[in-house]
Amino acid sequence: MSLDEFPTVDDVLESHADEVAPLRRPVMLVALEGWFDAASAATGALERVLDARDCVTVASIDPDPFYDFTQQRPEAYIDEDGERQIRWPHNDVVVARGDDGTRDLVILSGVEPHTYWQTYVGSVIRCARELHCGALVTIGANFDTVPHTRSPIVTGSTTNSALAGKLRLSRPQYQGPTGVAGVLQQRLDRDRIAPVSLRVGVPHYLSSSEHPKSSAALLRHLESVLGVPTNHAALYEEIQHWAEMHDAAIEDDEETLE
Repeated sequence: MSLDEFPTVDDVLESHADEVAPLRRPVMLVALEGWFDAASAATGALERVLDARDCVTVASIDPDPFYDFTQQRPEAYIDEDGERQIRWPHNDVVVARGDDGTRDLVILSGVEPHTYWQTYVGSVIRCARELHCGALVTIGANFDTVPHTRSPIVTGSTTNSALAGKLRLSRPQYQGPTGVAGVLQQRLDRDRIAPVSLRVGVPHYLSSSEHPKSSAALLRHLESVLGVPTNHAALYEEIQHWAEMHDAAIEDDEETLE
């Protein structure tokens, strides 16, 4: 592919989905670092799901066409053999099988691209199709005017009438600037894959902090929607730790108290 060519899904997606043994009622979960991942609550939630399941990477999206690396910089690190390596923004699609007889999950915990959104979205949808996912759930977090002392509020929506009734979800009402998750939701409608959006509010004054309480709220809601264990209890100690840090920081911040 030359620099002036528009990248296609075939150019950027390396998939081994045809080598995957049949999955049990799979659903795809997507969370992306960036605009729709306040305090890393969404990607942090999916990392907990991955930690609790047997996982294998079945597809990868090439980062080269999608990022301005002066904005989303790769990271240098030293590996276990003492060799210097470069870690690029990764978008790996992982099959996460449950060991309890519940449905299997297909998970993309990646990085929101800067360019070629349609190609990126097409790559995600192809993975969902190749792995026969019955639905795709985007997981997001946005800053909101809520205090950290209260339970975070999770909002769910879908354009699928059957799912809306079954799961008690509303239809999307948001109008305004959107991210890749919004584009993905629209394409899912067109491609007839059931779309679900779950998003949680994060206190706006925690923009440079973590908020595992919001991650846990997402996981509890996801557990209710999908009927699968999500490992949210593993966040308890982190929630306590960060709550104490947030309390102390706010006591010292007169502007926040006002």
